[in-house]
Amino acid sequence: MAKYSIGVDYGTLSGRALIVNIETGEELASSVFDYPHAVMDEALPSGKKLGQDWALQHPQDYLDVLYNTIPAILKESGVNPTDVIGIGMDFTACTLLPCKNDGTPLAFLPEYKDEPHAYVKLWKHHAAQKHANMLNDIATERGEKWLKNYGGKISSEWAIPKIWQVLDECEEIYNEADRFIEAVDWVAWMLTGKESRNACCAGYKEMWNKTTGYPSKDFFKALDPRLENVVEEKLGLEITPCGECVGTLTPEMAQKLGLTTDVAVAAGIIDAHVFVPAVGITSSGKMLAIMGTSTCHMLLGTEEKQVPGMCGVVADGILPGFYGYEAGQACVGDHFAWFIDNCLPASYYEDAKEQGMNIHKYLRSKAEKYRPGESGLLALDWWNGNRSCLVDVDLTGMMLGMTLLTKPEEIYRALIEATAFGTRMIIETFRENGVAIDEFYAAGGIAKKDPMTMQIYADVIKMPIRIAGSDQGGALGSAIFGAVAGNGYENVYQAAEVMGKVLDTVYEPIAENAEIYDKLYAEYKILHDYFGRGENDVMKRLKALKD
Repeated sequence: MAKYSIGVDYGTLSGRALIVNIETGEELASSVFDYPHAVMDEALPSGKKLGQDWALQHPQDYLDVLYNTIPAILKESGVNPTDVIGIGMDFTACTLLPCKNDGTPLAFLPEYKDEPHAYVKLWKHHAAQKHANMLNDIATERGEKWLKNYGGKISSEWAIPKIWQVLDECEEIYNEADRFIEAVDWVAWMLTGKESRNACCAGYKEMWNKTTGYPSKDFFKALDPRLENVVEEKLGLEITPCGECVGTLTPEMAQKLGLTTDVAVAAGIIDAHVFVPAVGITSSGKMLAIMGTSTCHMLLGTEEKQVPGMCGVVADGILPGFYGYEAGQACVGDHFAWFIDNCLPASYYEDAKEQGMNIHKYLRSKAEKYRPGESGLLALDWWNGNRSCLVDVDLTGMMLGMTLLTKPEEIYRALIEATAFGTRMIIETFRENGVAIDEFYAAGGIAKKDPMTMQIYADVIKMPIRIAGSDQGGALGSAIFGAVAGNGYENVYQAAEVMGKVLDTVYEPIAENAEIYDKLYAEYKILHDYFGRGENDVMKRLKALKD
């Protein structure tokens, strides 16, 4: 009898479950559940207003994903529940929630329904930036060696700045929380009844190192004396490698999901990182860009190198036996959607409707007619700050070269080119610091649906680009880890070889385009350093005036 695994992919606005035949990689059924509370960035469900740069979620939404999607895919696929051997999960990160010793989120307690700090702090919660700044200053002053493993800066999106913000602004919640836990680990806890911490989130978002552990108590005390024992008291010291089994379904959860208590649950992993086995990458030197609202760049290496501005390098952080490197861009799909939602004249929507095209396809059809450099425009891709290589959420977007003749499609294309230049900046920074990048892969909706953008990327980075074969790479990657946890494969490499997928499509760089983009990239780099490395902090001064 065939065996199956389930992958659950938790995104920013919804969760998706996928059931896969582990012997063939065939994807039998999937189901999506939109979070009822979505992203709370203006107010709580009670109506209480939130401050600037807040981004919260409600943990009940994560459970509702399981209760709705897993029974749905079992019904659609017709798979016998006794043939399902494992569940794997990936999640946005750092997405952090405070809870009690039994796993009860503080957001579930009536007395805290109006307290923002009791809710889940989503990955893009940036209200802890001042705490990240202080952490980086103190770590630099102390000469903390581990800081270089994160490109020299810790982001406000990470665990310790978020926890420190809670302590600083609402000490009652900090004291009431027995645990601060990544959402993916919390869901695993709810499934198995056992608390666990995965190595991926701990390594990339909580400053844990396989060899040296967490930073010292003395460092946390230097941040704030009340944080001296934060690891032991709020996080925990036991870390589980990705793909290892953390337990099996509790009887209660098995009944709710329509599965058996024999189903193994794999340790969680970050949503971007799980794409690596989903495209069958099992060796070093192959960069994978997961292109969505933002882009994450994943890479396996055989040595630990310090790369300025990277998000992190973690032993076994993506696949066991390799150092996993991460970099990223905070604004890609969001970038394009912002422009379409806010900057197009009504006539474009009317023309698109007459031609029977959605507005995205219509705008691309106009933008793809331009040659590189023809618009005379150049943009910086910082509409949501810079994740790599500057690690600065206070940077903002810029468009240079507009005239009274500039058309919307020219601006749109320049924004796409800016994100490609940002990716090239990341690639060159890695190479300059001794990390090889020999091949490039892309995954996500943009990679599958937007040939114009992918050709621009190939021309800018001057490398062929291969495209992920599954429309549901996150869920597929999680299903691969679920198959390993359920003993369907001896290791993730064997599972990835069978279950991972890449399309035959390859975007080859066009030499004449690449030559022009070299010139544009040189100008991009000048602007990147001028506005991003302190020579002119006008973006930050403008943001301060806005605040």
